Amino acid sequence: MDRLRRPFQIIRGDLRAYLFVNIFVYGVLLLGMALGMLFPDLHAARSASFAEGSQGALVNAVVGNGWVFGTVIFLVNVFPTALLLITLPSLAVPFAGLAVFAIKTIDLGVTLAPVDAISRLTLIPHSATLLIEFQAYALVMFGAYLLGRSWLRPETVDATTRRQGYARGLRRLAWLWLPALALFVIGAVYEAIEIYFLVPLVLGS
Repeated sequence: MDRLRRPFQIIRGDLRAYLFVNIFVYGVLLLGMALGMLFPDLHAARSASFAEGSQGALVNAVVGNGWVFGTVIFLVNVFPTALLLITLPSLAVPFAGLAVFAIKTIDLGVTLAPVDAISRLTLIPHSATLLIEFQAYALVMFGAYLLGRSWLRPETVDATTRRQGYARGLRRLAWLWLPALALFVIGAVYEAIEIYFLVPLVLGS
């Protein structure tokens, strides 16, 4: 039970910071979407780059099998994004993962911008995917923020040295990874359902 309660205790202990991280995470996504709508050529260029790049090729390779598709979505969310973009940079430089993730998310928002009728309809079921997966990212980002803060200001975690503050911040980050992983699983399952059932339904195909 402690494993279930501990992440929520961490959130309650710094609720204001957690809310600010959420505003930041969803805000940069919405900013990217707004940029994509304001600059359709930018949206078209980023969408074409995605479709022709390695990520688009990966999606095309696995989309025929729902289980494989969901597994790949989970792995991509966890390893290249949450681990490599957010966590690892933050282990080396305080708050670095927040900046890296923001840049990546703005680019994603540009790609997902609802610029036409099809993309607007597709966004209806996909908005739930974004809410779930970005909440998982927000938890990891919150942990990265706590790590950076405790590293630079060890007194915030009742530590006397930065080394001790780093260790305590790292433990909090690890605890927050647990609910994030659960949300990544839920998000991957829902996204598979979305792609195979909900998107065809809203598009009438």
